[in-house]
Amino acid sequence: MLAEEVAIKREQRVERRIRLSKLPERKTLEAFDWAFQTGVDKAHIMEVGRLDWVRQAEDLLLTGKSGTGKSHFLKSFALRACQQQYSVRYARCVDLIDDLYAGLADGTYPDRLKHWCSPALLIIDDVGLGQVRKRDDEPTAAHTLFNLIDRRHTRASTALSSNIKLSQWGRYLGDATLAVAVLDRLSMRAIRIDIDGPSYRQFIAEQRAQQRGKKAPSQDD
Repeated sequence: MLAEEVAIKREQRVERRIRLSKLPERKTLEAFDWAFQTGVDKAHIMEVGRLDWVRQAEDLLLTGKSGTGKSHFLKSFALRACQQQYSVRYARCVDLIDDLYAGLADGTYPDRLKHWCSPALLIIDDVGLGQVRKRDDEPTAAHTLFNLIDRRHTRASTALSSNIKLSQWGRYLGDATLAVAVLDRLSMRAIRIDIDGPSYRQFIAEQRAQQRGKKAPSQDD
């Protein structure tokens, strides 16, 4: 009975960490379609999935086109981190920046920044997707992201995915100089994985369209 109670309490702690992480869905490396995305080094991804880099407060940067598996991997790593009793927080880049901007508006910015700085693993998904705010009376998104990354640098792990080239971060975030500063800090202690392959979402869309006798729209349409 004692072993069973310990197991139940551990599972409850894991579930609580998953809930607090704000993961929108649970993904696993085992469920990834490796046969479809042949350009991915499975052995390397599984090695990264051990999360040694989290223990060492290193970072992770995934780049590639939309639909190639970046978010799947990040969510899988986040789930594993919760299972290993790490504190985790997940957010899309545009939502994280919007939250910090809201803090500037209502005077809670220091508390919000501290909140995002606190987890052992912070997942920032989909850099380049969604429109970030650009107002003359507010700091740029690059400034906001730099403040966060700078405070976490060497202290806790941050994992990001980008749907745009790193050279385009300056334009997207509104400040090329600070975007370079963000990438400079990430590159110092980051594992870099670039996924060059087809879109799994497009593949599924084409399959469904074929079943209905229609042509699925391509990403270039």
